[in-house]
Formats: sequence, C-alpha cells, structure tokens
Amino acid sequence: MDQVEERILRRIGENREKILQFARDIYTHAELGYKETRTAAKFEEWLRALGLRRVDTALALTGIKGFLGREGDGPRLALIGELDALRIPSHPFANPETQGAHCCGHHAQLTGVAGAALALADPEVAAALGGDVVFFAVPAEEYGEIAFKNRLREEGKIRYGGGKCELIRIGAFDDIDLSLCHHSSNEGLSVGNGSSNGFVSKVIRILGRSAHAAAAPHQGINALNAATLGHAALQFHRETFRDEDSIRIHPIITKGGDLVNVIPDEVVLEALVRGKTAEAILDANFKTDRSYKAGAEALGAGYEIETLPGYLPMLPAAAHPALVEAARTAAGGTEPRLEDPKGHSGGSTDVGDLQHIQPVLNFNTGGTKGAYHSPLFEVVDEEEAYITTAKIFALGAYRLLKDHAAAAREITGAYKPVFTRDAYVTFMESLIKKERKEAGT
Repeated sequence: MDQVEERILRRIGENREKILQFARDIYTHAELGYKETRTAAKFEEWLRALGLRRVDTALALTGIKGFLGREGDGPRLALIGELDALRIPSHPFANPETQGAHCCGHHAQLTGVAGAALALADPEVAAALGGDVVFFAVPAEEYGEIAFKNRLREEGKIRYGGGKCELIRIGAFDDIDLSLCHHSSNEGLSVGNGSSNGFVSKVIRILGRSAHAAAAPHQGINALNAATLGHAALQFHRETFRDEDSIRIHPIITKGGDLVNVIPDEVVLEALVRGKTAEAILDANFKTDRSYKAGAEALGAGYEIETLPGYLPMLPAAAHPALVEAARTAAGGTEPRLEDPKGHSGGSTDVGDLQHIQPVLNFNTGGTKGAYHSPLFEVVDEEEAYITTAKIFALGAYRLLKDHAAAAREITGAYKPVFTRDAYVTFMESLIKKERKEAGT
C-alpha cells in the first residue's frame, strides 16, 4: 500500500460516521425509478460540498454527474451508483410516501460512490490520478412500473425504461471511457462477473365488452377469461424453451376488472420476457404474443400488445487484477472471490447495456442477508455494506488511474465495443412494436 492509498483509507475512516449517516438516510427514504428527486438532491448536495469542477443534474430526469476535474488527456472513469428502489411496502424500512424500499442494495452503491468522492476529491489524491473521475448517480435500474414509464415516453420525457439505457441514448456516456459498478451480495466480497439475462418489456391489454355479470353475461366478452386463457397457453410453451437459453417470463395483472358484478371489459398485464441471448428473447417474445392473442381470439376479445426494449444480456468479464488488489486492500486482506465468467444469472441489469458500448468492471460486497427483492432483505453489517464499498470504489479508481492511467489505458485499448451509441439506439428502436385488434372483429 502506497501513501496515496493510505490517504484514501484515512479520509474514508475519518468520515466514517458521515458516510453511514448518508447511507441510513437514503435507506429510509427510498424512491422508485425516474422519481428519485430527493435521493438525487441529496447526492448533488454531497458533491457540491466537495467543490467539484462541474455537476450536471436532471440527466434522464434524475441522474447526477459530478466531475472531479482532473484535467488532461487521460481516460475518464465513471463510478456508478443507482438511485432507485423497489416497490415493497411491507419492508420494515419502506418509505411510506413512495412505498419504496431498498431491497437490492442500490443505496449501498450510492453510498460507496459518495464515500469515494470524498476521498478522491482530496487534492493530494486527485493530483496522483492520470485521468478524470465522474461520480455518476443513475436512475431507474429496477424495471418496474411499466405503465408509468410508458406515460413518460408518451410525454416525451424518456424513450427507454432503463436509466442507463436512456443515459446512453442522450449521450451522457459519450465522454466516459470506462465504468466501475457495484452490487451488494449475500455471498460477500467478489470481483468480476458472469453473464445474465436480457429482456423485453410488455404491456398487454385484453379488450372485452362489459355487461351485467348476473343478468346478461351472454351480452359481454369477458376480458379476464380471455387473459386467463392466454396465461394457460403461455404455460404450454414452456417445454419449448431450451434450458441453455435461461428463459424467464413473468406476467402480472395490474387491472383485472372494475366491479364484481360487471363483466370485465379490459384487463391489463405487464410482463418481462427474459433470456440469455437476443435470439432467445425474440423467440420467447413471439410465443408470448401468440399466447395472449390466442386467448383473446378464443373468446372474441380484442387485444393491444405493446413491446418495448428492456435490457441487453450482461457480458461475462474476468476479475481485473487492479480491482482485485483494491478489494483485498479495502477489506483488510480478506481475499475476494473471483466470479466465474462462465456463470449465469437469470436476473437482468442495464449494466449489460453499458457493457455493450464501453468496458465495465464489476465488484460485489456483502453485509446483507435475506432474499433480495423481498421484505426479508436486511443490512446486517454497515462496515462491509457501505464503508468497504466506498474504499473499493476509491482504491479501484486510484489503481486504474495511477501511473498515467496505465491500467485504464490497457483496458480501454483492448476493448472492442459491440455497439456504437447510434447502433445501440437503432437496435433498441427495432424492438419497439405495438399491435391492436378490437373486440369482436
């Protein structure tokens, strides 16, 4: 450990309680995607207090981007923390105003970036960097509230449901050369990542005809029954999905009718169709559409099916030595687990989209227990969840950018992008589709 690393750790240690207070505040004031106004304001306030050269706000509605200000021709590294939470009102620390709860650890990411900013903004540390650092708070990683996001699309406020996807579209990553991302994990400290599923999102409306449910049901077309048939048809497709494609399709009904004595004339479903490859996702998406169309056709109902791009699959990446050493130092010598690049997760993240246009390094820290995305999620070790995360972000940035940013230059020089920004947007736009058929036609 050199003198700069010692100074980084000392700065974080001296401000430990301040960092923990930030974490606890965000944890108990969770907000949902594209609505994270309070959280964004808190992060902005933190960055401005550090005297950064520039702070951009309202990126993709709520994103915040603070530039450390190290001038020169070196690479620019983004430390990324996600702003949003999940709608889990039964969690013990759910925000009663938003019904949001941080049951995925995004508040730990944001705290880590905030703590790292405090250390890296130290003049002696900043002077040792051979490139710039951007502290980037990004919105809407959790892909929920699809109907709400569709309204934002209709109002022209966003185009894509995922925050990083939208930030890529508007060019907010154009001046970033590589990114460092984090996630909490019940399995503790690790570096690197395997692959994950991508997905498309869907809003499906089954259109029926209302009638008196007791006196004249024969005059109606029951949209709920048609949707139920669609559910059943979808289940019978499951044997056609290959195990290696890791298909996951999980619809919910957000509207099932208006009154119990009225034949439902409209049923609304939201669904995500996930898979390991773009080809597998498109096949499963076609079968999903066909199932709900068949349910509607069987009862004479109509349908409206809107498909929107979700996230691209996450690309496997072996643990980089600079980040492994940063994690080891931050954790007091604890050896981080190296994630198997051949491993695969059925979940999804818009980090995968970012990987398709620039290099991304990933690490995990522990300090949590209980099922993620559930009321059982719990932070049990604040030191590991928050402080260790901040140390790895800061030490990782230093190790990538020291010695004239030798490690960062090596990474960016070897990276071959899957998409340019324009090609990425073209691909995402190709996934947008809307079909409609009226009932009884």
